[in-house]
Formats: sequence, structure tokens, C-alpha cells
Amino acid sequence: MRISKAKNPDFRHLRAYAFDPSLSLQIDTAKINRITYAIDWEDLEPGPCGEYLEVIDYDPTISRYYAPVDLNDRPILADNGLRPSVSNPQFHQQMVYAVAMSTIQNFERALGRKIIWSPRLTNDDNYEEYVPKLRIYPHALREANAFYSPYRKALLFGYFNSTPANNVIHMPNSLVFTCLSHDVISHEVTHAILDGIHRDYNNPTNPDMLAFHEAFADIVALFQHFTHPEVLRHEIANTRGNLGSQNLLGKLAQELGSAIGGYGSLRDAIGQVDESTGEWRPREPNSDDYENITQPHERGSILVAAIFEAFLTIYQSRIADLLRIATNGTGLLEEGEIHPDLANRLAGEASKSAKHVLNMCIRALDYCPPVDLTFGDYLRAIITADIDLMKEDPLDYRLAFIDAFRKRGIYPRTIKTLSIETLSYEAVDLRLGIANQQNNNFNIKSNYQTNFDETSVRLIEIIIDFLKDYAKEIQYITDRQQIYEITRNYIGGGFGDSNKYQKGLHHRIKVKFGENPVFSEMTGLAFVPNFDQLGFKTAGSGYFPSFQIQNLRVVSRVGPDNQKINHVIFSITQKSGCQVDINRAISHFIPDSDDALDNDEGFIFYGGCTLIFDLDSNVLKYAIHKPLLDIEELKRNKAVINAERVLAQYQYQNYDMPLHMGEARRYFGTRASDFMFTEPFAILHQH
Repeated sequence: MRISKAKNPDFRHLRAYAFDPSLSLQIDTAKINRITYAIDWEDLEPGPCGEYLEVIDYDPTISRYYAPVDLNDRPILADNGLRPSVSNPQFHQQMVYAVAMSTIQNFERALGRKIIWSPRLTNDDNYEEYVPKLRIYPHALREANAFYSPYRKALLFGYFNSTPANNVIHMPNSLVFTCLSHDVISHEVTHAILDGIHRDYNNPTNPDMLAFHEAFADIVALFQHFTHPEVLRHEIANTRGNLGSQNLLGKLAQELGSAIGGYGSLRDAIGQVDESTGEWRPREPNSDDYENITQPHERGSILVAAIFEAFLTIYQSRIADLLRIATNGTGLLEEGEIHPDLANRLAGEASKSAKHVLNMCIRALDYCPPVDLTFGDYLRAIITADIDLMKEDPLDYRLAFIDAFRKRGIYPRTIKTLSIETLSYEAVDLRLGIANQQNNNFNIKSNYQTNFDETSVRLIEIIIDFLKDYAKEIQYITDRQQIYEITRNYIGGGFGDSNKYQKGLHHRIKVKFGENPVFSEMTGLAFVPNFDQLGFKTAGSGYFPSFQIQNLRVVSRVGPDNQKINHVIFSITQKSGCQVDINRAISHFIPDSDDALDNDEGFIFYGGCTLIFDLDSNVLKYAIHKPLLDIEELKRNKAVINAERVLAQYQYQNYDMPLHMGEARRYFGTRASDFMFTEPFAILHQH
């Protein structure tokens, strides 16, 4: 009799805290704080060490390695992992693995593709190398800090002695481990994932950049609270369905917040505790905050509050009929506990709403410009991505987002009216001679018309044919390193036996659009004839301005109404050295980046464009740009730097950045623009 080999289970079940250890010491939350994560099964080595993550438990403050947990050990496997314990380092290892993998899987389900970490930059001819695993150090620091290190490609978690403001809330001088907080772990993993998708978002070119990194990481951590059914039902029952009142689901890093001397959580999406009275009160939107607040965490909290308000609006819309039924049409629940069946139904609607909002926020990353992102750009990305996937919006999800952003004074600067139609990026239509992107009215002059209709359309089709080959080759590959290597080869070339594949996307863009004024108008980048005679060069130019292609990926999704999208997306980025005089007027361009940084009034100016190609319609659908050049001047056949964006970047990096230059030098080198190459999150997360 032949016995077949046992099939691996679909999931690995691991115990962990839903929030952090502090809630297990409170009688009303102890039961819901201990949950079991269902993680997609993978073969693990002790650590744990798997396909995405490698946990290394070394404590440099005492020069000690802790024994790595073996989650394949039979007693551990049979018992759904180790039991939650503050004092067991091996449980700490299990906790960071479980929460990190849960976060990664949420991203992969929303994006429809594998997560790949940001590559490590090198000094050799390869320029970069593949990073297979993100390293996690549960006990890396003896301080109240945890951060993602772009340089190390690692998450570093700290531990410290508490100094609470209220001894009832937290025991003084007790050890607090940031690696035991769901919110802190999820937050840091999200930083790493976002760095892999948009590596230039670490570069603080405007006050929204680092604030977005912080806000987006908080948003992911916040909405993952709604994936735990027991916790959700408990809070629905406690709040009688009113999630706009004080509750655990809207709070982040509660233990950390109280342990460092605060009142309640580190951050609260829906309210705050008055330090003078100790009373919690709802947070009211203030449109002046976005104009005046620049500290990244505080500015990021504006975006978090907007997203959470949009969720509350959607949730309230979804439960309106349930409340009418439960209250005989009055909408007013009777005093006392709500019926368990009603609590379950409300929890179900909250879970669906949260999942939809989180997916909208994650999918929007594909529709963002590659550099210099603002909150207004992100709103446009959310709306456009959702329309692409779902034509109808019967519950007004998009309107909920627009209304929440509007209340906080967050508007895109490139539109003249506020509506769903104007917020959605308009499709590029080359055949009509129109590239009406971002309502900038790129009306092509008559001398471009023939070139635009015939040549540009054909060149785009050639690029699309090449991108279709890429999509076909990569569609069934699941190995992440293979995906990385194939993608890199398609960008850089030099692969395959056929001559067709010897030149990559970078070469084809340069050759096909190297002197195409229409392509330059669409992207706002230096793809213009005679650029060197017009006084503009980019760093390391030579014959043609240098540019970089990033984030080549395939996007295949099916919406709830069976709307299908098959896109290939990539970004083009460029930079230029600029010198600005003391009156903030541009003096002249500096072709070499090093020369620009050696000059007191010099800095590096960044531009870029995200190009979205529709493989089904065979068209370039969107060109979402942050122009390096002045679009209006390009229409006059002149390559002139975009003065408005230059001055905005220079002003922020040299005068308005909340980290004064003394701190920037101490932590990040000689200039604020060095920020992106070192450790931007290490100082941001200090408490």
C-alpha cells in the first residue's frame, strides 16, 4: 500500500497580543488581547527565518544572543506557538514574525503581487543588489524607540524602563518592549514595504513626505485592528456600535504612549486626552492645521484622522439600515447592552468597511508620483485607483474621502474645482493630440501636431509591446528573486538570447523619446531636443540628461463588479543641481550634483513621473508627474527649470524643515538632502 506524503497545512497558527501586554493586565480587555494569527504556511528555520523575514535576536547592550525559536518544534507547533509572555525572548521573536507576516500578506492581497524589499545600493557596476529578507532585531536598542533602517534593511526594536505620568495606568520602572506592540511592529514593517515601492519617499523634499511615511504606516496598523473578530465584537459591544467614540480600535501603541509619560496611546485617530483633566475628547478637524503643522508625526496625524473619518462615514452608511431595523425606525438604541446578534452584524460591516478603506489606501500607491508626494496627490491617487477598479460607487466611498480631506484643508494644487471628476487623473489621449494631465492643459502647439499623432503614438505602441513581453514573462513567476532579476533586466537590458531583449526599457525610452518634445511635456522631464544649448543639464548628463527608471511592475486586479485592469507601471525620475540666491531667485543651474552640494546656496532638485500603461487598450493611460521643467516653457520649445517647485523644495529643505540644521548634521551628514541616504526614521521615532 502506497502512503502519500502529507500535504503542508494552509496556515501556521501563532499566538500573539492583539495590541500590547498592558491590555492583558486589565480585566475588561485581557480575554480579547490574546489572539491567534493565521499566517500563510511557509517552511521556517529557527529564528524564525522564512522567505521574507529573518529574526536575529542579538542584544548589543549586553552582548548577548538569545536562542532562536523553532516554530516547527512539535510541542510549539501543536500548541499554536508559544504562549504570550513578556519575559520570554522566544515569544518576542514569534510575535514580531506573526505581526510582520500578517502585514505583508495584507499588502500582497491588496496589490495583487509579491512584496520585494528595497534593494541595497552598491558601489560596483551593478549599482544595487537584491535583498531577500528583511532582518528583524527584537532587542536592538536600550531606549524608547523602534525604527526601520533603509541602510541596514532591518527593523530595530528597543526596550526601556517606563516613566509613566499615571502610576495606575502603568507600573513605574517596568520594562517595556516595543517588539510586543502590534501597532509598533506593523508600523515599522509598513515603512519597509513603502520603501520597496517608492524608495524616494524617504527624501524630505516637502513637509508632506516624511509625514506621509508616518501617516501611512499608522493607517495600516490602525485598520489591521479590524481584522481581529474577537476584538472587533468586543469594541462594537462596548461602544454600542459607535466607533466614533473612545475605543481601542482608534488608538495606536497604547502601552508605549503611557510608558513614556503620556496619557493613553501614543497616537489616537479620533480623539485625544486632555493632559490637564485626563479626560478624553473627540478630535475636531481644523483646516488651519495643515497649513501650520510641519512636525512629521503631528502632520501625519492629520492624514490619519482624515482617512479614519472617511472610514467612519462609510461604516455609518453601511449600518444605517441595521439600526433602523433594530430601533423600529427611530435610530436610537435603547439603554443597556446591544443584542449579540446586532453586535455581530455591526462588527461584520465594520470589518468590511475597514478592509475596503485599507485596500483603497494601499492600491493608491500605484497611482502616486515617484517623488515629492503631497497629501493632495495621495487623495487623487485614491480616487483614480478606485475608479479604475470599480466604475460605480453606490455607497459614496469616494465622496467620504473627499469630504474628510476637505474638512482639513487638504486640496491638490493642480485642480481648479473639487469633484470626483476633477480629482481623478484624466487619461492620456495621444490620438487626439491632447495630454490633459492634472488639468495643466498641455495643449500641443500646431508644429507638434503631426509628430504627436503619428510618431508619438507609434513609439508608445512599441514600448507597450515590450511591456507586454515583460508581463507575459513574469505573470506566473512566484519566486521573489526571479521577479526582481527579470524586472531589473527588463529595465537595464543585457539578457536573453534574442536581440530583441538585449536593450532594456531604459535604453528604449532614451532612444525612442530622447528628443521628443511631446514626451517631455507629458512627463515634465528633460526629454527635449538641444537641451544642452538651452542651459539645462542633469547630474552626470553627457550626451543626454541622465534619468532613472524605477518600480516596474504588473498590476492585474478584478473589482467587485468584475471590472478588470491589466496595467504595467513604471516611474522615471531625474534630478538637477540648482543654485538659489538669498532672495530665493534661481541664479543658475549646476550640472554636477557634488558641485551643487559644495555650494552654500546649491541643492539637488528632484522630478519624476509615474507612467501607467493599459495593456488591454494598448495605450499610455496616465502620466502622473512632478515636473522638473516648466511645462508652459516647453510648449515654446524652451527647457527652463520649474521655478515654483525649485523654490518650494529649496525653502523647505533649507529653512522650513522642523529638524534644525544642527540636528540634521549630527544625524544625517552635512545637509538635509543627505537625509534619504542614512537613517531618516531613527530620529523621527525617538521619544
